[in-house]
Amino acid sequence: MLNFSSQRYLCLLLCLSLLLLLACNTFKKAPAASTTIPFGPAEIKRQIMASEVFYNRFVGFALYDPELEQMVVEHNADKYFVPASNTKLFTFYTCLKMMGDSIPALKYAVHADSLLFWGTGDPTFTHMDVKNSLAYDFLKNRPEKLYYINTPFASTPFAVNWGWDDYNYYYQPERSVFPIHGNIVKFVRKYSSTYTTTPSFFKPMVHTDSSGSTSGNYFVRDWRTNNIAYFPRLANASFSVEVPFITSPEMTVQLLADTLKRSVEWLKRPVPQDAQTFYGLPADTVYKRMLQVSDNLLAEQLLILCSGTISDTLSVEKAIKYSMENYLADLPDKPVWVDGSGLSTINMFTPRSIIALLQKLEQEHTREQLFKLLAAGGRPGTFRSIYKAPVPFIYGKSGTLSHVHNQSGYVITKSGKTLYYSFMNNNFRGSSSDIRNEMVRIMTEIHERY
Repeated sequence: MLNFSSQRYLCLLLCLSLLLLLACNTFKKAPAASTTIPFGPAEIKRQIMASEVFYNRFVGFALYDPELEQMVVEHNADKYFVPASNTKLFTFYTCLKMMGDSIPALKYAVHADSLLFWGTGDPTFTHMDVKNSLAYDFLKNRPEKLYYINTPFASTPFAVNWGWDDYNYYYQPERSVFPIHGNIVKFVRKYSSTYTTTPSFFKPMVHTDSSGSTSGNYFVRDWRTNNIAYFPRLANASFSVEVPFITSPEMTVQLLADTLKRSVEWLKRPVPQDAQTFYGLPADTVYKRMLQVSDNLLAEQLLILCSGTISDTLSVEKAIKYSMENYLADLPDKPVWVDGSGLSTINMFTPRSIIALLQKLEQEHTREQLFKLLAAGGRPGTFRSIYKAPVPFIYGKSGTLSHVHNQSGYVITKSGKTLYYSFMNNNFRGSSSDIRNEMVRIMTEIHERY
């Protein structure tokens, strides 16, 4: 027979066992607490504001749902940012409003045995990356004598606030009324001791310097002339280097004669009134390259082409002013817009104005037509290394300068929505790769979960 102490001990043991049994049953039956945070507007904004990558820099974000006709997320969407190549979206829209389906390649008039011709700003004449021989063949095969007239041009070769010390780099060729070869000289070597110079016209202007270059570049053009130094000690076994040349009417005539292999003379007289237009490539062909690979010369020259539809004097500034007054006056925030490419750090746009522009673009093109022209995730162009997927879900435009990295465009979600977005990052130190990767993470999550 158990004594009182033993009975009390047994009672306590039974109570503890019962409590443990009840606890186990409770844990088995209770559903696991969810660790998935609902992914809505609040969580998207929280991730942007809480991101360590975005700390200590200026970030703007806007996400718009066209079905609801309202903003889903806004963060500094009304603040101005340097857009870099997101500016090309505004250039593209202006072209859609001001130009037709084909690029005006040149203008001409026939007087007796003479063909007088002048430039429209078309950047594709013998362009090394845009296959186009239409205007070339036209001039090459005309029976008349060729006389070039320089079109009045109100813009400068460099836009306001372009980096003067970028004059030697491929991405900043000069603007002109009759670009030839993309206004660059191309040097190519493929595992041999010699390199080619295209156009060969510039070969006598290249001299070898065995001392080495302080800039680290293989080819360095003089600031004020077209003399180019080649530094073989720096060069790899194979290379492809592009160097812009200084443009002028004299240079245009010399290059035309060189590439056409026939005489071309510069005629200093006003542009004739009996002009005819020779059309070149389909406009969408040029827009596609401008948007997908972010070609700066094409962007600048396209605005020059636009100005030719409203004036006999070609001018980037005239096209921008006309577009701002006639097509973009209803934007939420008036842009500060000075060039076609976005190379200028004076350009300023707000994320919500870019959203408004994305709406306008859909009104000008069907979604299918528009997406074929924009950079697409995982496809050739500026998005080729990001947003990789069997079917692209991001279409848009990136923009990068020193301390600037932006993206704007369209994101297709797995739920079937198409949203507009503008993601702007300014004033950060170091590489843009961390910024880009964080933007990709957030936009991919919006695709996956929104």
